[in-house]
Formats: sequence, structure tokens, C-alpha cells
Amino acid sequence: MKEFVAYIVKNLVDHPDKVRINEVGGTQTLIIELAVEKSDIGKIIGKEGRTINAIRTLLMSVASRNGIRVSLEIIEEEKASSSGRPA
Repeated sequence: MKEFVAYIVKNLVDHPDKVRINEVGGTQTLIIELAVEKSDIGKIIGKEGRTINAIRTLLMSVASRNGIRVSLEIIEEEKASSSGRPA
């Protein structure tokens, strides 16, 4: 599943080297966490969420063939400030 999502996402973004995917195994559902460069988030989500919904639909189709449930989440990573204090 991780490779399937990586293939799709890396072909959509401008910075494929910054794509990070993590699989978290739950009791009944596999959660896939997706992190991309901040400037690429819009490309993954698409207009009105159409692109991310299409990716989720494809992912659920592949997962159901394998008899598992899957959830795709976009993780926004925050950059830590250098001093740790507000300016």
C-alpha cells in the first residue's frame, strides 16, 4: 500500500524527494500518513478536495481486494523555530 501511494503522489508533486509516507497498523485499519513539501499540499488536495478523494478511492479499492481497510491522512509538519521563543 505504501508503494502504491508513493507512486501516485510522487508523480503529482514538484518535490518528489520530499514525500514521506508512514504506515501505522491499527487493530482493524491500516492508516497511511502522507507528508509533502508545504508548496505541494495544494496539488495533493486539488480543487474542492477532488484529487485527494480520488487517491483515497483508488486506495480503498486496492485495499478491499486484499481484504483490509485503509485510511489516508495528510500530515502537515510544522517547522520548529531556531530560538524557540516568539518574536
